[in-house]
Amino acid sequence: MEPKQYGIGDVVEMKKPHPCGTNAWKVIRLGADIRIKCTGCQHSVMIPRRDFEKKMKKMLERAEAGE
Repeated sequence: MEPKQYGIGDVVEMKKPHPCGTNAWKVIRLGADIRIKCTGCQHSVMIPRRDFEKKMKKMLERAEAGE
């Protein structure tokens, strides 16, 4: 299985929706832990990379190269 590719500014879909009802999250920090921000209510959470890779369902939108 190939590793999932994602970067800062990408919008990803997680397996479970956020309590606000939105299932899209924007990646705002990468490292051993990854910080993602809900696109609905702007709440951000930091989760370990391993958990993020397990819970990420698919890539919704790639960040622009100029961002």
